[in-house]
Amino acid sequence: MTDVILFDGVCNFCNAAINFVIDHDAERRFRFAPLQSTFGQRVLKENHRQTIDFDTVILVREGQLYEKSAAALEIARYLKGWSWLYVFRWVPRPVRDFFYTIIAKNRYRIFGKTEACRIPTPEEKKLFVIE
Repeated sequence: MTDVILFDGVCNFCNAAINFVIDHDAERRFRFAPLQSTFGQRVLKENHRQTIDFDTVILVREGQLYEKSAAALEIARYLKGWSWLYVFRWVPRPVRDFFYTIIAKNRYRIFGKTEACRIPTPEEKKLFVIE
């Protein structure tokens, strides 16, 4: 199974998180696309989501979208050494999303923005959705 993670491509924190997922995704389950990409924009429009001012990571799995803390926990569930975080799914979503939103709203101020992402290896290039 392949899941697609949509992320804010100009956010330093988001790019660091994607690098972390790449490094810990032993099964190569995940593919990646910036929310700003053609693919990301299409998914957002098809699912009636905002196409600017991104404040969430989105996991697309079999046509279903997971957002904010739900997406983060679903991703962590499959990362080598980090699946234990999935236990936090028992914390009520409004509580989880409250903390997620605090970080998301302040991510540029705390971590900054970038114009360039990590240059993927030839093997890693296959992990990115290009349209």
